Amino acid sequence: MTEVVTGQVPAWFEPLLTRVRAARAVDFTRIPTPDEGGRPAAVLILLAEGEQGPDVLIMQRSATLRNHAGQPAFPGGAVEPEDADLTATALREANEEVGLDPASVTVLAQLPTLWIPVTDFLVTPVLAWWHAPHPVGAHDPREVAHVARLPLAELADPAHRLRVRHSSGWIGPAFQARGMLVWGFTAGVLSTLLELGGWARPWPTDRIEALPTPPATLSGTADVPSVG
Repeated sequence: MTEVVTGQVPAWFEPLLTRVRAARAVDFTRIPTPDEGGRPAAVLILLAEGEQGPDVLIMQRSATLRNHAGQPAFPGGAVEPEDADLTATALREANEEVGLDPASVTVLAQLPTLWIPVTDFLVTPVLAWWHAPHPVGAHDPREVAHVARLPLAELADPAHRLRVRHSSGWIGPAFQARGMLVWGFTAGVLSTLLELGGWARPWPTDRIEALPTPPATLSGTADVPSVG
């Protein structure tokens, strides 16, 4: 993990920041990150103070996309040549996808890079504090169907937690929140962050449900093996 920028953050953020400084990829995934190969990418984990306490920005991808169709995710995508670094990638993608103003964000840290084997992406989550929240939404409905700020307390609620089984046999953590089923890479990262931040509560890990079909996210391009 590489610290990028520090700044004034609320007290509830500090336990998470302290612990992510020592975080390793193995804390997020069972799959080792390769030393070579893979296409670099970044996602933005944007935490803010909401009406119900701390929340995280999640978008739901359009059901018509070829990859990850209909799947809730952090804003983000592949590194482009014009990006100065991985933080620039995460902020650019968030601006393009949901209209996030980079000036409203204080970037705090980069988490360990995680490998998604089925797409061969090396994804670096960028942790940030949304110090000046503003309205955001789907800029291009062909790519993003919905944007929501999900309260961390709601995600940690045992009633909203479960594990899902993919048709490949993979089983991983998931969340049911605001009409969305969050699973795969995003759910795995969120699950670890809830633990590191001290928000996690005991939940029924024996609650296992099959992923509904469709969506197209059950295709071979889904990120199901990456975390959890």
